Amino acid sequence: MTLRLGLPKGSLEASTVQLFERAGYKILINSRSYFPTIDDPDVECMLIRAQEMARYVGDGVLDAGLTGMDWIAEHQLGHPDEAPLVPVADLVYAKQSFGKVRWVLAAPEDSPFQTVADLHGKRIATELVRVTKNYFTNKGLDVDVEFSWGATEVKPPVLADAIVEATETGSTLRANRLRVLDTVTESNTQLIANASAMTDAWKRTKIENLALLLKAAIAAQGRVGLMLNVKQTELLSVLAILPALQRPTISSLSDPEWVAVNTILEEKTARDLIPKLKAAGGHGIVEYPLNKIVE
Repeated sequence: MTLRLGLPKGSLEASTVQLFERAGYKILINSRSYFPTIDDPDVECMLIRAQEMARYVGDGVLDAGLTGMDWIAEHQLGHPDEAPLVPVADLVYAKQSFGKVRWVLAAPEDSPFQTVADLHGKRIATELVRVTKNYFTNKGLDVDVEFSWGATEVKPPVLADAIVEATETGSTLRANRLRVLDTVTESNTQLIANASAMTDAWKRTKIENLALLLKAAIAAQGRVGLMLNVKQTELLSVLAILPALQRPTISSLSDPEWVAVNTILEEKTARDLIPKLKAAGGHGIVEYPLNKIVE
């Protein structure tokens, strides 16, 4: 039996491959093929645009796939009578960072539009058409929402009055002299599955194990392990320096006067913490990278 897994092609492609690598899977992508190889004989991968992933998972062409909450919502608004997709894991990573993406309503800096209500009767360009229409409908505003094939930021004010576009940092919007009026929706990557696939015991276990490892890889992002030896008489001084929320593992050594301390902490804090631990009596301090943390 094989699990058919959809990987997002495009902006999320590289970050997804990197996440799988940290989770323990090696994926090789051939620029001429839409079928990457993966070092798991039970999994077949297919590269699909994130915008279409929900459709193919919902239709059963794929058993599971990774795409954004934005495109899941876009699909479900257009297919309200279909069996809902099964959410398996919330994976907070994006193109440039391990964070969420915002779809924002933006208008030219020098335009007269200051609030959302000012756009009543105006034209909005976006790739996220159904979600955008739903957003304005809920506010009681009548606007003309048209699909944008790309380069959406350059369309105002000639081709559209405003846009709804995804952003992580806002730098592209600022570069195109656009001002954010509101956040339409937030999105992050989701592992979703076909309802029928989740009724199959083998596929369900395979999908859930994959979710476990991907979440563990995300949990380890930005964290490191730290271990050191310390005399029993200086242990309390060392523990007082460690971050308050950490619960370090303390192990006995062959010499009863010494113990080993092992903990996990944010990588950004290690630089300042290590000298303090040394001064407090820590010896043999080792910082090591983490690939996965199963919580």
